[in-house]
Amino acid sequence: MNSKIIGAGNYIPLHTVTNKFFDESTFFDENGVPLKQSNAIITQKLKEITGIEERRYAETDQVASDLGFLAAQKAIEDAQIDPETLDYIIFAHNYGDVVHESVQSDMVPSLASRVKHLLKIKNNFCVAYDLLFGCPGWIEGVIQANAFIQACIAKRCLVIGAETLSRVIDPHDRDSMIYADGAGAVILDANQDDSGLQSHLSASFTLNESDYLYFGKSYFHQDSNTKYLKMKGRKIYEFALTNVSQAMKTCFDNSGYSINELSKIIIHQANEKMDEAIVSRFYQLYDLPKPPNVMPMIIQKLGNNSVATIPTLLAMILHGEIPEHSINKGDITLFASVGAGMNINAFVYKF
Repeated sequence: MNSKIIGAGNYIPLHTVTNKFFDESTFFDENGVPLKQSNAIITQKLKEITGIEERRYAETDQVASDLGFLAAQKAIEDAQIDPETLDYIIFAHNYGDVVHESVQSDMVPSLASRVKHLLKIKNNFCVAYDLLFGCPGWIEGVIQANAFIQACIAKRCLVIGAETLSRVIDPHDRDSMIYADGAGAVILDANQDDSGLQSHLSASFTLNESDYLYFGKSYFHQDSNTKYLKMKGRKIYEFALTNVSQAMKTCFDNSGYSINELSKIIIHQANEKMDEAIVSRFYQLYDLPKPPNVMPMIIQKLGNNSVATIPTLLAMILHGEIPEHSINKGDITLFASVGAGMNINAFVYKF
């Protein structure tokens, strides 16, 4: 028995933040020294490296569980199911609900429980829990849901990825320009034919890499106890190039398909330049050039919204919102992600 995606939905916040938003920002380095480059040069370099032109922030009255609920509603409508038939709700995030202009994370009750409440599900045996696995959290949720379905523990699962990274970034750190808010969700159902999830792989690199993404003090208010999302960008880039492409190959080889049968790679929208390098390195492992149009990207307009990037992109493709990309019945697709932990995961899916 396999698990099959029968519905997908996303919620893209309405508040658009262009790169010009950062014109008046004051950026410092990790030692608290003001950056010498002008903000115009800083944002231009950001666009050249990451591809980001704009990103979306949640409205001031929204938190991550609200975004997750809205994406879940769309996935349920797309699947045309009764939410009472759900056996599991798995909510991938990293920072919980953070109220606008607050520094406190709220995770009790779980965000999954909050979504179940908002969906007005009466079924007490619909189990709702949260999953913290860095940016690869949504993929890990799909892998767990698939395991429940294969073990006949569940027949139908809702997997959500939502985050409001705009609430946990240091405004004086130029890396803050990368991050965004959003949500995506899918419904997975038990499936008897040969479509659905074919193979998967997960790994946690913690011996030397666990602090590549971390919570640290502001580059400006270094005497403050408040902490913000920080990253060691160069180390992450080097780590990802070596390890993500190899993990993708191992996962794909385990599926039994030929590389020539691969139609699409849906990769975490972390950094356009890094993702291009990862996918190129993946094809190099097969002594092949990267095919054209194999890797859709939405980071240019939506930024990096962590666990939400992949399900958001998937829903947009399935609903015909990215004209140059489509997924058809029988297509073989490779999903992959990397993030805090450092965690890597991937799965191969036949539509």
